Amino acid sequence: MESGAHDGTQPRTHLRTDGRLVGVVTQLTPGHATCRLAPTADMEVDHHGLVHGGFVFGLADYAAMLAVNDPNVVLGAATSRFLAPVTRGTMVVADAEVSGTRGRKRTVEVRVRQGEKTVFTGTFTCFVLDKHVLAS
Repeated sequence: MESGAHDGTQPRTHLRTDGRLVGVVTQLTPGHATCRLAPTADMEVDHHGLVHGGFVFGLADYAAMLAVNDPNVVLGAATSRFLAPVTRGTMVVADAEVSGTRGRKRTVEVRVRQGEKTVFTGTFTCFVLDKHVLAS
């Protein structure tokens, strides 16, 4: 990833995110983010190697936040569809694209795939606040 101060190519939000849990950014341009997650044994819920959906949702949410890329972005709502199971051993990749802007509201479409198979799709409604959600 090329460097850039505030041109949208460097993360400006979720700076302390642990990439082992919700992924790492691999591409970032204004309004778009791609993140990847390597599912581990710690994410498995059974002896078949099924990865808990919360990690997949976390990856999608992280990509959506980065697509907006504002320090004060928060998630307001999400609609999601789990289309196929995720298993350990193959990288999971999320692509997020801002599809709409209305005032403080951002609509972000996210697609997650494992290999060539789409495993998750979602629409994330994000809001850009004037200050950090926990600031008094």
